[in-house]
Amino acid sequence: MPAKPSDAPCADAAYSDEAVAVLAARLLDHSLPKAEWTHAAHLVATLRLIRTRDAGLERDMPGIIRTYNVSVGGVNDDTQGYHETITQAYLTAIRAFVATLPADLGDGAAAARLLATPMGDKDWPLSFWSRERLFSVAARRAWVEPDLKPLTAS
Repeated sequence: MPAKPSDAPCADAAYSDEAVAVLAARLLDHSLPKAEWTHAAHLVATLRLIRTRDAGLERDMPGIIRTYNVSVGGVNDDTQGYHETITQAYLTAIRAFVATLPADLGDGAAAARLLATPMGDKDWPLSFWSRERLFSVAARRAWVEPDLKPLTAS
């Protein structure tokens, strides 16, 4: 798990290869405590899942997150819990990031690199979507195209 408290900036979170694997496994088996499901944990777990079982994540990740949320007492509705547009945006961006990594780079080092990118800032999606559009019910329920610039833009 992170070496720093969960409220530390993402770039300061340190993960070993083993911690990355354990984090993703605990998300999948619903044993990850809710307090540890931070922005950094979302990114790192997604990174691990892309690196180990990429096929079908656009289809599977909504269910993974929704069932995890419910398992820790959360709700998935129009104001909280799972958010389709944000999830799919990060899947797309993290997949592109993973494609740039050396094949022999460990998960801990990959996580450190990822968290040091602009994606490490939880406001990263607001570079592409206006706050109003991103946090709309429509964007929470289904993919909504960015209204500020294309997701592929740097």
